[in-house]
Amino acid sequence: MNLIKRNTVPFPSIIDEFLKPDFFGGIQNFGANVPAVNIRESETEFAVELAAPGKRKEDFIIDLDDNVLTISSETKTENEQKDDKGKYTRREFSYSSFKRSFSLPETVNEDEIKASYENGVLHVTMPKKEEALPKPKRMIEIG
Repeated sequence: MNLIKRNTVPFPSIIDEFLKPDFFGGIQNFGANVPAVNIRESETEFAVELAAPGKRKEDFIIDLDDNVLTISSETKTENEQKDDKGKYTRREFSYSSFKRSFSLPETVNEDEIKASYENGVLHVTMPKKEEALPKPKRMIEIG
């Protein structure tokens, strides 16, 4: 079984060049992109870092329902350039959205979840419940 698709034509076709996504100028990111996520656990909390450069904190929606944390965003932009007669010389629409969902462990204190956005990264911190925190070492006396 061959898993690699090979181009048997030695030279690229002119039609292939015309059908490339970036041929018409600036749509090379044609496919849907889902932001990368880092999940970290420490002794006292869980942390989610979601890379979403170019967004504002108002662009994010963070929901918590039945131990499922959902982070989503939807952005719409419209740019247009007109000539003297009011005809369109260039008009571009842009729409991007994503949704990521995470099942939370029962040890998360749902009432204390906090989020912040800085330098293109959304930070969500989820502290652990008191009973899930590590207990300090103690000495037991022999009676």
